[in-house]
Amino acid sequence: MRIYHFVCEKYGIENIEKRRLKVSLIDELNDPFELLGLELSDGPLRQSFLNLKRQMSQDRGILCFSRAWTNPVQWSHYADRHRGLCLGFEVRPGLSMPVEYKAKRLAQEAKQLLTAPMTRETMRKLLCTKYSHWRYECEERIFVSLDQKNKDQTGLYFEPFSPDLAIATVIIGARSNLSRDQLNKALGSLSSQVTVFKARLAFKSFRVVRNKNESLWI
Repeated sequence: MRIYHFVCEKYGIENIEKRRLKVSLIDELNDPFELLGLELSDGPLRQSFLNLKRQMSQDRGILCFSRAWTNPVQWSHYADRHRGLCLGFEVRPGLSMPVEYKAKRLAQEAKQLLTAPMTRETMRKLLCTKYSHWRYECEERIFVSLDQKNKDQTGLYFEPFSPDLAIATVIIGARSNLSRDQLNKALGSLSSQVTVFKARLAFKSFRVVRNKNESLWI
């Protein structure tokens, strides 16, 4: 399965050079409703889930991707206003989890938890339910352990590239000044295995597309 990760140029090049992706911490994500998609008007249940989120934030992190790379809003929000990169990865089937977008918080699942243990399906919904206005992201997410061996001196966590998380495409933003030589230097031995191209704004729609005129990217 091919999924895409948007990033600014500086960190995108670092990721390619060091063959890794930065892990996002749950309690630092830009959506405060993460892991709180259930209807939580019941006080004890609400406290239980706040505690669960706090505990999970200490043990697990997230790699965030999209199923598509052509949405200009994502380039604006996550790739430095089209000056960054989009990294495409081929991932093992079943490794990533699709996010479901809901207009209302999950009331039925919350009601069930008042009288019964959490099921595997409810846990999946807890991990992958977001408000419907985030739908444009078409998000796929991978949960990873916060392994101390993947923590660097700045306190950040990184997940290494692997056969299960293999970089396959690098798309250069429409406003990026990154050259072919700079990208090929970062790719090194991967340059023959990875498809690279420059993006542009579509002429007839609000989309980002591949610039087929290769001469325009030096």
